[in-house]
Amino acid sequence: RMIQDTKQVPHTHEREINVMLYNKYFHQVLTICSESIIRVWELETGLQVYQILEPHGFNTEVTSAAVDESGFLFATGAYNGTVRIWDFGSGQEMKVLPEGKDWKEDEHCLRRLIFLKAQEKHQHLVLALECNGTVKMIQGKEDDVYLMVIWELPDVVPFLQDGKHAVHLRMSTRDRNMAIPFPDVELIVERNFSQPTDNPAMDLLRVNCIDLLQVEGYNLIAAGTLNGVIILWNFVTSTVKKVYRPEDCFTVNPDLHPKHFKINDILFLFRTPECARRSSQDSICSSSQCESSKGPQSSKGSKQSIHDSEVKGEQTDVTVGQQQPMDKKHPGIANLPEAQPPILVTAHEDGHLRLWTLEGRLLKDMLPFTKHSAISLTSLYTDSCTRILLAGNVEGHVILCNISSFLDPPHDEKKFKQLLSWRAHSLEIIQVIYVEEKQVVLTASIDGSVRLWYALNGHYCGYFGQRRLFELSQTSDFILPCDVTEYPVEIKEESKFTEKQKYEYPLIFDREKFEDILWKVS
Repeated sequence: RMIQDTKQVPHTHEREINVMLYNKYFHQVLTICSESIIRVWELETGLQVYQILEPHGFNTEVTSAAVDESGFLFATGAYNGTVRIWDFGSGQEMKVLPEGKDWKEDEHCLRRLIFLKAQEKHQHLVLALECNGTVKMIQGKEDDVYLMVIWELPDVVPFLQDGKHAVHLRMSTRDRNMAIPFPDVELIVERNFSQPTDNPAMDLLRVNCIDLLQVEGYNLIAAGTLNGVIILWNFVTSTVKKVYRPEDCFTVNPDLHPKHFKINDILFLFRTPECARRSSQDSICSSSQCESSKGPQSSKGSKQSIHDSEVKGEQTDVTVGQQQPMDKKHPGIANLPEAQPPILVTAHEDGHLRLWTLEGRLLKDMLPFTKHSAISLTSLYTDSCTRILLAGNVEGHVILCNISSFLDPPHDEKKFKQLLSWRAHSLEIIQVIYVEEKQVVLTASIDGSVRLWYALNGHYCGYFGQRRLFELSQTSDFILPCDVTEYPVEIKEESKFTEKQKYEYPLIFDREKFEDILWKVS
């Protein structure tokens, strides 16, 4: 049966959510609203652990945050460009990047923060993206309470116009007293190059989203811009190149919305050799896990069946893909699988999900199915072994895709499968997160709520801030929040995307049904 949750609209904060993070070591969720209140919650119960009021000072909005790799620290970035590092367990402030004396209002507003792996002990490094498109590195030392900006990427977008595909980098020889993840770089450009200043489309050249990949053999930063250009900084080959540029993105077209090409999120998809070695039973969920964690059955039928069937098929694919040739020198020992090159996925303003090679070849262009027309995508997330891909959009939908087999060469687009779509909020989703150990999805929205969903079927668990405790052991009832009325939609075959829509009540005259009436009239 389907029942509705309390008539009270879910509210985690009184204002819209700006940031949501998950700390997998503490099993806690951190949320920040536009009123600049930080709250930390227990995932399993939904209980609030602590909160921090006005963390960056009175009336200063916090716009970004990140958790470090160990889980012991988190950083916050604000509207005025200030950055603070906190102890996650206690909520105590540790370090601060103060506001510059010559900074203008919102000039250095921070859009994204990413903790970097420190090369030395007792140092903290944070990569920051400002709303103006500037990417910089912030450093904190153990014996200093103040943070400082030590590195900044040069603006390369204007140099990648007029058909220019790549720009070489000169690694700076400037001495540093400590190692950092990225070297100091300078662009190698022609001396007579002049940046155009009279083109209105230049305002759309700003970087809007970034992601990084630092593993053996790769040291990359990918960036997506407001006009749809994808840029890849490669610090191994000392180049920065244009992976993709839409046609006419540098010209103003009155027939198109100025942000038609906008990239809202970008993500590296990379499977480590450790993940490639894992057995097929370690897929999205094994058959035994699926049986032990079956979700509620709604009046629309089982939402578990799609995952059972997909996982079984996926396990077959993975098993075949992981049959390794035997080592001739050491019979009986399988060769270690080689890591495949990373793939880029981008979420676009036009509602499309696109996947690319690092060379710029389009592998998949998909318009997710959500019962509605194209809806702008806002957020992307993948699990630790890149088996699933989550996306959220501006109308509150969550899209769940299976990408496990797709990542294996030759990247057959038919193996990229959308599994589920469900309405999680009535307003825009700003972040989606998949919690692997609990197989649940977290969604944060501008409606002020952070909600919890079963990943296997899109069924509702509750919201952070509710009075009753979470019950992650699934029940037999299918529950919906009071502001959502749509059932989750399971996608069984990709061909249904392209089939003509079949209406439930077609306007066709049924002669057999009214045969008796017609006979009497005649």
